[in-house]
Amino acid sequence: MIVSTPDEVAARLAGVSLDAVQLVRSVEVVDLHLETFIPPRLFRYDLHTRHDRHWLGGRFFGHLDFPRALDAGLTGGMWSIATNIARGAEGRWRALRDNVRGLRAALEGTGGRFEVVRDHAGYRAARERGAHAALISVQGGNALEAAPSAAALEDVVRVTVVHLSNSVFGATSSPVSFGRAGLTAAGRRHVEELNAARIFVDLSHIDRRGFWDALDVHARDLPPIVTHTGLTGVKDHWRNIDDEQARAIADRGGVVGIMFEPNFLRARGMPNDASMVVAHLEHLVNVAGEDAAALGSDYDGAITPPPDLRDGFTAYYRVVQRLLDAGWAEPRIEKVLGASFLRSFAALRP
Repeated sequence: MIVSTPDEVAARLAGVSLDAVQLVRSVEVVDLHLETFIPPRLFRYDLHTRHDRHWLGGRFFGHLDFPRALDAGLTGGMWSIATNIARGAEGRWRALRDNVRGLRAALEGTGGRFEVVRDHAGYRAARERGAHAALISVQGGNALEAAPSAAALEDVVRVTVVHLSNSVFGATSSPVSFGRAGLTAAGRRHVEELNAARIFVDLSHIDRRGFWDALDVHARDLPPIVTHTGLTGVKDHWRNIDDEQARAIADRGGVVGIMFEPNFLRARGMPNDASMVVAHLEHLVNVAGEDAAALGSDYDGAITPPPDLRDGFTAYYRVVQRLLDAGWAEPRIEKVLGASFLRSFAALRP
C-alpha cells in the first residue's frame, strides 16, 4: 500500500506541485491581515473547528480557522480586531479591551499550537516551540481614542490608524470621506504615540494626504507598513496605494501586504484567480524592490476572494505555485511570504 505524506496530500488538494508545498512549509509564512476574529463576534463560528469555507462558500467569511491556518503553513499572522464605529469613544475602548481578552483566550485555548507574541524575540521563541506566532492588531485607531495611552494594551503590536470611515484621527480613502482629507492634529499625535510605544503604524485605508501627513511625523528610524492593499499601477481604485506611496514605505524599511479582494486587484482582462495577486506583487517589486513585498489577505474581512483563494488552507500554496510559474526565485518568494516582514518587525520590536 502506498501511503502519501502530508505534503503530498496538501499538494493534491491544492492542485499544486510538491515543490510549492515544500517551499511554503520550509520558510516563515506571515499573513499581515487576518480578520478571522470577526465571524465569532457576529455569529457562531468556532475558530477551533475546521470549516469547509463555511455555508457562504468563501464569500465574505469562512476563509480560515485555526486548524486550516496551521495546515496552510502559516507560521505567524496579524490577527486583527475591527473597531465598531457606532459606539462612543469610551464604548470603543471598553469593547477593544474585551475583544483583546477574547482573542487572546481563543489563541491560548489551542493547547500551545498558537502563542500571542509581542516582539521579534517572542516570535522566534514561539516558532522554536513549534507554535504559530500570533500578533494582535487593531483595525481602526479610534478604538484607542479614550485609552490613557497608545501603549495601554501591551498585547497590541499594530494599529490601522484610519479604517473605512472618517474618525477623530483623520480621513478614510473610501468615498464616504465626503471631501475631508488628511490627518487631524489628534491623528498626528496618535502616530507619535504609536511610535513611542513601538506599535506598527498601518497606513492601509487612509486617504493619500493623510498617508503623507502620517509619514511627516513618523519616526524616521521605525518602519511604517501597509498591511492589506493593492497598487493603483495595476488597478486604479480608491482602496489602493500608488507607486510613490509604495516606495516611501520601502524607503523607511517597511513592507506592503497585497490583499486577496478582486474588487481592488482585478484589472480589465484579468482572470478571476490568484494571478491578480501575483500581478500586484510583481508591480510592487518593480517599483519598490523585492524587500517591500508581503501578503495581507484580509481573510474574513467581508471580502470575496477569487474562487481559487477562498479556502485559506490551499491559498498560500496556490499563490506560491503562481510565483514559481512566473519564474520567481525561491529567495524572493521567501521574502514575500514572511522574511521581509520579520525584518521590519525586528527593527520595530527586537
